[in-house]
Amino acid sequence: MTEQLDFSALWPYWPELLAGLWITVQLTVMATVGGLAIGIFGAAIRSGRTTWFSRIWGGYVEIIRNTPFVVQLFFIVFGLPNLGLKMTAGEAALLAMVVNLGAYSTEIIRAGIQVTPKGQWEAGRVLGLTRLQTFIRVVLPPALQRIYPALVSQCIIVMLGSSVVSQVSYEELTFAANLIQSRTFLSFEVYLVTTGIYLALSITLRQLMMAAGRKWLGVQA
Repeated sequence: MTEQLDFSALWPYWPELLAGLWITVQLTVMATVGGLAIGIFGAAIRSGRTTWFSRIWGGYVEIIRNTPFVVQLFFIVFGLPNLGLKMTAGEAALLAMVVNLGAYSTEIIRAGIQVTPKGQWEAGRVLGLTRLQTFIRVVLPPALQRIYPALVSQCIIVMLGSSVVSQVSYEELTFAANLIQSRTFLSFEVYLVTTGIYLALSITLRQLMMAAGRKWLGVQA
């Protein structure tokens, strides 16, 4: 005996889904900006001379890349308060996403920098630029151009990983879906709709970031 799908029962809950979607979008935008900023800074540190600071940064990258995101989130939510660092669920979720993306983007951007011809550094010195100016104006733009698609993919992975923050009761999209499912018991319908929303959000985010890359970095389609 087959059951009839009842998507109409979800209409009263669209405000909850849209509110959760909006929170997910906000988290994604802020985590992307913060994570990429950390990644650029970390790539600059890791691409220079080996120092104690670059070794510490390398340790951070290895820890984040070799542990589950949910464990990182739980450490921030439940571990840091023991050290006196208390924060809301939203602040913890954002911090976890920024830290996670920062580690991965560090290595992605560093890979782009490593294949940069040494002649570009020398050209910067000839033009009288400082090492920092050479990095920002001469080395970083073509490096980002080379690894931009991989960077976009990592940002989308972090966005999808934001669903984990529902485990700490932060009311993003997956939290809203779980809440609606608990009220309606329409598991298939609720999670099918949620899957479609995440899919549309991923495609939209990729298109927007690639369009920005083509405009500002000259990334090829």
